[in-house]
Amino acid sequence: MALKTGEEYIASLKSLGLEANVMGKKTQDLPDHPLVTPSVRAVASTFDCAYREETRDLFRAESSLSGEEINRFTHLHQSPEDLVKKVMMQRHCGNITACCFQRCVGLDAANAVFSVTYECDQKHGTSYHQRFREYWTRIQMDDLVVDGAMTDAKGDRGKRPKDQADPDLFLRVVDQKRNGVVVRGAKLHQTGMINSHEMIVMPTTNMVPGEEAWATCFAIPTNTKGIKYIYGRQASDTRKMEGAGRLDVGNPTFGGQEVMTVFEDVFVPEERVFLNGEIDQSGKLVERFAAYHRQSYGGCKVGVGDVLIGATALIARMNGVESASHIRDKIVEMIHLNETIFACGIACSALGHQTKAGNYEVNLLLANVCKLNVTRFPFELARLATDIAGGLLGTMPSAKDMDDPVAGPYIKKYLAAAEGVDVLDRMKVLRLIENIVAGAGAVAYLIESVHGAGSPMAQRIMIGRQGEIEGKINRVKGLLDIR
Repeated sequence: MALKTGEEYIASLKSLGLEANVMGKKTQDLPDHPLVTPSVRAVASTFDCAYREETRDLFRAESSLSGEEINRFTHLHQSPEDLVKKVMMQRHCGNITACCFQRCVGLDAANAVFSVTYECDQKHGTSYHQRFREYWTRIQMDDLVVDGAMTDAKGDRGKRPKDQADPDLFLRVVDQKRNGVVVRGAKLHQTGMINSHEMIVMPTTNMVPGEEAWATCFAIPTNTKGIKYIYGRQASDTRKMEGAGRLDVGNPTFGGQEVMTVFEDVFVPEERVFLNGEIDQSGKLVERFAAYHRQSYGGCKVGVGDVLIGATALIARMNGVESASHIRDKIVEMIHLNETIFACGIACSALGHQTKAGNYEVNLLLANVCKLNVTRFPFELARLATDIAGGLLGTMPSAKDMDDPVAGPYIKKYLAAAEGVDVLDRMKVLRLIENIVAGAGAVAYLIESVHGAGSPMAQRIMIGRQGEIEGKINRVKGLLDIR
């Protein structure tokens, strides 16, 4: 089976039997937990889109490994067109979920590992690439959700992995077995981890001599013995536990998820190891994964931005101010900022190039420009949305007050706005905006926009490296005949 439905995905997820600590309690049956269910639905939508007539072509691709038709979220990019379609697919997912849909990290990891293992084999005589090809063929054929795990705990940020007081603060190999390795450590901020079947684990930085134990990359099932999950809190997250579809949730159907993943002496079979001590390949892997993931933000954040713009325009209409010139100008500015992000995502894709392994990589400079824009523009969109929505955005009574026989009539009377606008509908729109700019949705739309795929300084460093400053200086010298 190369293509699952959303329903089949959920059934396969339940069969894993994953457990996690959720708000201080060891929790089983995670897909049915009210905090987790919205994120499961978001992932399921990526499967169902492959079956909808209007999105079928965008969400399907031909596998370069098997020739079979597969979900594009498992595809190894074979052309700039594939890279462009990836961004368009991600924008669509953001449109329909208004949140993180949790399949991008694994896709980006796979494309990075595919090319780096090929080059590692060429240099070191290893056999990682064939291992990965066989592994990823199974992923495609079974249409599995794969998470990517890169970010380590890091401890003292001023020290290298080998210099930490606790060597486990960067995930490392602690034992070399005849048929595999044993690893220990933790990966943080893992988007959608307990909604995934598998994970690809990567180093978080370039390693130097003496750090061979930390230069490791491997894949492993999420239900492997020794892996522990700790669920991350989100702003206003307990609203999800107040009943499905309640007004106060903001996004009544979908949501995101972040998890701390702990590896307590976990055994990884040899056939799932794709880097084991080759320090010269670690930085390359980090750089390529980061580039793909920075490209991804040119799609997913734009999709959520579309929703925020639509909600802002709607609340302006409901408030009776949509015709005011300054309101129209602010909404135009929101569109301009959103499309600027998208333009960079498309540009870095269209100018992508083929790797030695055969798959396609994005333009590194433009991918980093795309992500640096993402660290700023969503915050401005959120500010403008807050400005237009008004103070009621942060002071609305709860849904329970709406249902109260005493308070309810007052709410309906005094929260009326433009003629013909239903008070409840107005509150729904305000709660959705609140969710994206300040609630549970803000984790993916704002906080992740800053720190996901590396901090803003990481993008600035890469822009400096890729910006061809000397080339630009030489052009000026040539223009002015300066020697």
